[in-house]
Amino acid sequence: MSLPRIGLCLGDPGGIGPEVTFKALLNLTSLPSAEYIIFTYPELIDFWSNQLNLDINPLLSPSNTSQKITFTPVSPPQTKISLGQPSAANGDFSFRAFTQAIEQARQGKLDAVVTGPISKYSWSLAKISWRGHTEYLNHLYPQAIMSFWSKPLKVALFSHHLPLHQVPPLITRENLINFFQTLHQAISQTKFPIQKYLVAGLNPHAGEQGLLGEEEIKELIPAIQVAQKAGLPLEGPFPPDIVCRQALHQENTMVIALYHDQGLIAFKLVAFTEGVNITLGLPFIRTSPDHGTAFDIAGQGLADPTSMQEAIKWAYKLISNSQDNAL
Repeated sequence: MSLPRIGLCLGDPGGIGPEVTFKALLNLTSLPSAEYIIFTYPELIDFWSNQLNLDINPLLSPSNTSQKITFTPVSPPQTKISLGQPSAANGDFSFRAFTQAIEQARQGKLDAVVTGPISKYSWSLAKISWRGHTEYLNHLYPQAIMSFWSKPLKVALFSHHLPLHQVPPLITRENLINFFQTLHQAISQTKFPIQKYLVAGLNPHAGEQGLLGEEEIKELIPAIQVAQKAGLPLEGPFPPDIVCRQALHQENTMVIALYHDQGLIAFKLVAFTEGVNITLGLPFIRTSPDHGTAFDIAGQGLADPTSMQEAIKWAYKLISNSQDNAL
């Protein structure tokens, strides 16, 4: 039986993405049996091995025959790495590595893609029109959903990286119903035992019967009722300040947050080191650590690789799920 093929993108080359990836792979015995394909170029490997005083040689010839590491070149190589800060060159490289890996996944050459953290500002400096990984995937697969998974808490985001003032106009009955259906269908295609979705309100106290906002009464509640009649296990809307508490340590429960920070403040508070970003609704698997580039500690050897290790493990788990479902 062939090994699952998992593509690894290092993220912004001036952030902690390369460090957490190499640290994770140097502890290869803790990772699932797979072929790991790193999208990079030799000069970047040399730079980071020297910067961190890491011996990368074991990655080139792992002793465990149930695991394999290869490198896929990203051309042209980046000539300058801006360590600890965003730059157009950093953004250009991280985008090219990411899109190359995604294209291979779309062609069936990879079973999963695990991406290191990128800098959205670096992408902007490089004149890349998408804000981040999920937005790029959304233009290829409009049904793609950003979700975050950990043992204590699970969260799905109705909207992704948007200025806050752009969120309320999206809170319509039609948009919500489509999202609820898409999320439930995507979850159902996995073996994850999500049996209940708790929907957060938009306004404080979930609107307080219209005193603090009418989106709940006019849009959210009718959308939830339609979804419930269709058999979806939704409840809410709940006051945003308690909804994550109600889902905490409930293995079969997921919070639906209406905007980025509504869900991720709570998620990162309880699961920062082990949390994983999973893009649902794709024909292939994509996971990522839940943290950013951490430019302030880049190159200092201080980065914790736990979230990257967990992202790889979740990718493998999802591969196993999809293979079992195909049987």
